[in-house]
Amino acid sequence: MSGLVLFLRRSSRVLWRASPGVPPLLRPPAGPTCVVTAGKKDLIDLPALVEDELEEQFVRGSGPGGQATNKTSNCVVLKHIPTGIVVKCHQTRSVDINRKRARDIMREKLDVAYKGELSDVLVKKKESMQRKQEKRRKANENLERKRQFKEALAADSKPGNDTV
Repeated sequence: MSGLVLFLRRSSRVLWRASPGVPPLLRPPAGPTCVVTAGKKDLIDLPALVEDELEEQFVRGSGPGGQATNKTSNCVVLKHIPTGIVVKCHQTRSVDINRKRARDIMREKLDVAYKGELSDVLVKKKESMQRKQEKRRKANENLERKRQFKEALAADSKPGNDTV
């Protein structure tokens, strides 16, 4: 096959396989632990899941929805056998979508378990919290400035403050 990189598409993942003549800078990161997820551009270094290490069950969901959730087994319970991490996903009524989402959640949890504080998931979460705190701080500063401005206007407009 000609071309620099061959794309293999499987569900929501994009796997890369480099041709022999591809320069090193154009090659994707090596190793089986790197999977590029199409939906999440920020999280590209999540560990790959080995299906032999997973135990999957389908159980009945719970919560609002009545008969639609109580009588169908579309809740996915995924267990990673080596680490013992369990993920339960019942976000939609579709078993296929729940299976994919459970695997995405499992990959994020494994990333946190393997890398600890240096995991991409926790780093992104901390950055998001810092941006949120900075935004809140700026909003409070603006409110304080407005309050002081209104107080200054009220003090200037009082009848005893005639300065000529």
